[in-house]
Amino acid sequence: MKKIELLSPAKNLEVGIAAINHGADAVYIGGPSFGAREKVGNSIEDIETLCRHAALFDAKVYVTMNTLLFDNELEDARKLAYDCWNAGVDALIVQDMALLNMDMPPIALHASTQCHNIDAEKVKFLEDVGFSQVVLARELSIEQIKDIRSKTTVPLEYFVHGALCVSYSGQCYLSHVIGGRSANRGACAQPCRLSWNLENAEGKRLATNRHLLSLRDLNNSKNIEELIDAGISSFKIEGRLKDIDYVKNVTAFYRKTIDEIIERRDDICRSSRGESNPAFYPNPEKSFSRGFTDYFIHGRQKYIDAPYSPKSMGEYLGTIEKVKNKSVTIRTGKTLHNGDGLCFLDRENNLLGFNVNAVAENKTRSLTQTVTSNSDISMATRFKIEGSKIFRNSDLVWQKEVEKSQGNRKMKIDLIFTDTEDGFALSAKLHDTDSEYITTYLSTEKEIANNAEKALENIKNKLSQWGDTEFSVEKINIDFSPVGTRQATSVQPIAYFIRASVLGEMKKDLVEKLRSYLIEKHRDERERRDITSSQQNVIYPKEHLSYLGNVINKKAREFYEFHGVKDIEDGLEKIKSNDELVVMTTKHCIRYANNICSKEIGKPATSLYLVNDKGRFRLDFDCRNCCMKVIKEK
Repeated sequence: MKKIELLSPAKNLEVGIAAINHGADAVYIGGPSFGAREKVGNSIEDIETLCRHAALFDAKVYVTMNTLLFDNELEDARKLAYDCWNAGVDALIVQDMALLNMDMPPIALHASTQCHNIDAEKVKFLEDVGFSQVVLARELSIEQIKDIRSKTTVPLEYFVHGALCVSYSGQCYLSHVIGGRSANRGACAQPCRLSWNLENAEGKRLATNRHLLSLRDLNNSKNIEELIDAGISSFKIEGRLKDIDYVKNVTAFYRKTIDEIIERRDDICRSSRGESNPAFYPNPEKSFSRGFTDYFIHGRQKYIDAPYSPKSMGEYLGTIEKVKNKSVTIRTGKTLHNGDGLCFLDRENNLLGFNVNAVAENKTRSLTQTVTSNSDISMATRFKIEGSKIFRNSDLVWQKEVEKSQGNRKMKIDLIFTDTEDGFALSAKLHDTDSEYITTYLSTEKEIANNAEKALENIKNKLSQWGDTEFSVEKINIDFSPVGTRQATSVQPIAYFIRASVLGEMKKDLVEKLRSYLIEKHRDERERRDITSSQQNVIYPKEHLSYLGNVINKKAREFYEFHGVKDIEDGLEKIKSNDELVVMTTKHCIRYANNICSKEIGKPATSLYLVNDKGRFRLDFDCRNCCMKVIKEK
């Protein structure tokens, strides 16, 4: 049966635990260094704590080591890999192939999307050299994923939600060229979220002060089952910089979405155990977003960009019917609250917002609500027209529910409670599994109860209560028989009077034994990479690697040479170049987004220019392959 994994981000231990508790089958987190978010580092001690918590539910922890490494960093990276393995980490997410050419622990390796995994040929190579999971490029369509799946067997991971990099991952050097902050080294300054002017070759302004490279956020929730059938087994939520409430909400939403699919199919199952019960109704529109797109999963489409603001628009409410001084009447079917934050685009498409101070429902028109603010929101220049869209980017009541939610993830267990020669035994195993029973014993005097029926009821009630532990009881079997007559089925069982404190002590001890058993079992059963195989006959698909191959250390160079690459250029992080450079390759086409696609207007796709105080960059258009390149000229 195919296991389906929901993979959530964790910027720290607290967020990682929240992700697991709200339904994640796995989390990915940055270690002390070498992660693609240089400002998000975590100690090995915190990672080990997270691993132990995740292992309870047979959930996994992946550590991101997906930056390019300089030669003087290789030894520290190798030592970190061992620290992660010893801490209980399930896999490392990596970009630099040097790690496959070093003395490493047997920890599983996942090929980061930074490896530019865009076709079957590349994915097959990564599979053959030992990667146990490959993170596919976000730009791939369903048909491209199917093609990769038909030619490979390695588990495939795919982003389903969160912020989108406009460039193919691993192929963006814009931040590095502008300010020396390399995306491949975890230091991206996100120049794609800045505003730019668009000019033609003659310098004519075509667009002014627009976020022309900024994309909407990804939301593939409606495509999950189609992606499963195409071959995806791991569904990844972007967001290692996101706060805990975002991770709780989005994780719980995709948990619910995936579980509904699993429930009606018998060919797929969850890759971890335990059911979560969030204290809120998950809704991704209520967390940070720039509006949603499913990108290129079904081919090119309009409105994948967010040209007016890189900030969160939030949840669409409805339309504005009337504006007067400090009040706005909104047609919406949603309930508004005092303290909500609302926003809209003004006449110049600037994002503006205000806080709600009071809400009054118009009772003659049930779908209309009037809100007031302390600020004047009726200025004539603010609203385009009556009927313009309005959004809520802060829902105060819902936010409080999310903050309180602990996820309450529980595993069902079956209990057997028996008497022994000198006391009692309490055993537990995971419900509906073939796992072994874990038992705790207690030596104590036994007192036969005067009222057997009441005594059994009291014992059962006490054994049913497991409080804030990770367990809930599904079945209880109480088996009391006179000592020495257990095999005599004709003997009438008896009941004992047992103090609540005795049962409480036994449950407490059993919880610790169950936890230890589940943690050690998961740790022992971790996937191990075969570090002895030579992969002598595995040939890389290309004989030449330009700077786009991202090779900046000797070990990576040796790796590619071993696999048949004859000509290898140094990566940009290692050299300074005044040559013309492709600093970004993207499927997002500014011509298409601005209705000047050469195919649509029947004219050649001449170069355009992006201009702001950071520089001037030429845009070249590869219409045959339907992509755009951002060029730094000499």
